[in-house]
Amino acid sequence: MIARLLMLLLCAAFAWCAADDNVLACTKLGCIKGSLMTTRLNKTICAFRGIRYAKAPVGDRRFKVPESIGKWKGVVDASQEGPSCIRPAGRNLSEDCLALNIYTTNLNSSTRRPVVVFFPPGGFTGYSAQSYLWGPEYFLDQNIVLVTVNYRLSALGFISTGDHHAPGNLGLKDQVVALRFIREHIATFGGDSNTVTITGYSAGGWSVVLHMLSPMSKGLFHQAVAMSGSPLKPKLLDGNMSNIAKKQASFVGCPTDNLDKMFECLRKVPAQEFGSSLSKFNEFYGDPILIFAPVVEPKVKGIERFLHAQPVDIIRSGDFNHVPLITGITKDEIVATVLHAIENSKKGNNSYFEDLNREWERVAPISFQYDRTGEQSLNASRELRKFYFGNEPISIKNADKLAQIYADAIVGWPNNQLVNLMAKYNKKPVRRYEFVYQGRYSHQTYSNNTPFGVVHHDDLIY
Repeated sequence: MIARLLMLLLCAAFAWCAADDNVLACTKLGCIKGSLMTTRLNKTICAFRGIRYAKAPVGDRRFKVPESIGKWKGVVDASQEGPSCIRPAGRNLSEDCLALNIYTTNLNSSTRRPVVVFFPPGGFTGYSAQSYLWGPEYFLDQNIVLVTVNYRLSALGFISTGDHHAPGNLGLKDQVVALRFIREHIATFGGDSNTVTITGYSAGGWSVVLHMLSPMSKGLFHQAVAMSGSPLKPKLLDGNMSNIAKKQASFVGCPTDNLDKMFECLRKVPAQEFGSSLSKFNEFYGDPILIFAPVVEPKVKGIERFLHAQPVDIIRSGDFNHVPLITGITKDEIVATVLHAIENSKKGNNSYFEDLNREWERVAPISFQYDRTGEQSLNASRELRKFYFGNEPISIKNADKLAQIYADAIVGWPNNQLVNLMAKYNKKPVRRYEFVYQGRYSHQTYSNNTPFGVVHHDDLIY
């Protein structure tokens, strides 16, 4: 009791962000040691990185719903870069990754500032919330508190079989637990739990929209910004992705003929194998872009559903979390596959274009996210080709039109659907933007470092 009181007094002594190594904040769960960073305009930031918000999803907790973290003993050291959830590559990869980062310039809990929460991009398989990827240097020039959130990725976060083995959406349920942690403890970091804006990019944008639609997220946020990501794609969300689950099992040496045995095996697989095996899902030059994804969950006794119906149906019903929404896209969006094809073609390697022309009707639904089977799929593929290319073969000469299909199919059309529906059914304001500024830097450049255009992620540079 005395030690606890001394710790709280020590926290009170360092309730500001100054040039001092003793950056300390004390929540109801315990005290946290942070470190100092600097904004672009040289303001001092108190940074608390790698704070666990849920119990480690390892061992028996693998493939299980997240459990909120309990009280801890002593002082948690959050002064260094935290972990990344398992992905193909990156720094400090760990299955024990349910952590968030909090950045503030004010540790006075009596002065509450708006909170911005960021869910990273990465197609639900890549990236993390680590500060070397998505840091606070721009945001903290403003008087806000920034929180960036890790959530489980790929099979560990989004495996689904449409039944009790794996209802799905574990990564999104991780985010819910993180938002609950923020609601309970952000005042310690000078944040206002009644003014929380959730933001996200690409898969993070999907996440933001789905939180608006999920009953689990009710009351956990008050505004939303969904950047270059929307779950309202041409193909409806699956309710059963057991085919992907079984593929994953086969890639890591697990049986697929019996789900009980399959999951028994999957729980013993070294975690990094889930990340390193992702390339085996490629069906055509890196496509499909999206492998593991959110699903419409079945009813399973004792498990709360994050998503109970198709997003379009939930929006039309009006039964969702009505908050102000800003959403938008970049001018050129998804171009990586096309850019690689162009660069190879300049070197005399036209295999991508040749294969695409030959296999268009098989490949188009894989690459552009619509149903793969049936006459309707064939007709869609033929009409797409006719609309974008006319009677011309696809080549380096009209590769810009191929880039446009990717942009429209993966981001543009889903975002347009979201805007139209939300503008009609959301009781709060809805705003749409298009980011068109092309600066010196870009996430996709030609070999001479010239930007292709204003592509996916480029607005995050700013």
